[in-house]
Amino acid sequence: MVHWPGDPEFHLNRVRDYANGDDLVLSHIDLGVHTGTHMDAPLHFIRGGATIDEIPLDATVGRARVIEIDDPESVKLAELEAANIRPGERILLKTANSSGRWKSAEFQEDFVYISHEAAAFLASIPIRAVGVDYLSVGGFYKDGPETHRALLGAGIWVIEGLNLAALTAGDYELICLPLKLMGAEGAPARAIARTSTIGVAA
Repeated sequence: MVHWPGDPEFHLNRVRDYANGDDLVLSHIDLGVHTGTHMDAPLHFIRGGATIDEIPLDATVGRARVIEIDDPESVKLAELEAANIRPGERILLKTANSSGRWKSAEFQEDFVYISHEAAAFLASIPIRAVGVDYLSVGGFYKDGPETHRALLGAGIWVIEGLNLAALTAGDYELICLPLKLMGAEGAPARAIARTSTIGVAA
């Protein structure tokens, strides 16, 4: 599984297995909390910030909007301003990452990220949550900590590692729930988006 350079790699090991004469299968996993699709809590970059177990459920459960980004380098202010983003929205940013970056098992350093200026704009609205289609809202070479601090410092909950390839721009119902790891700065999450109940969830 692709992971951020320097983070713990994912391992799944069988502690008990039928092949070894056991009467059941039991597995052990080892991974960093920012593995795969995951969420960042404010504590990740904000000293004294909220932890992942403190996330309100409505931060990442309810109506969400997918915005398609054309810029091949980063999410910039102009495209966000044109999207007429409203306070309290849940925003999922679909970039070139969804069509290309996930096809490689090797980490892609040139992924499309949210520029610091664009993050500051989202923080000024502010939105409720933002999701991106690679492993970080901030860039590998630029705007890493700055983008995280702008978003998390504004109380925006961050979803990273989404694959939005099958989605087009528009409204969906988002259900994204991180593991409730007490006191942690992040957690793996399972995220789904569906269209069947749009108009029901706030």
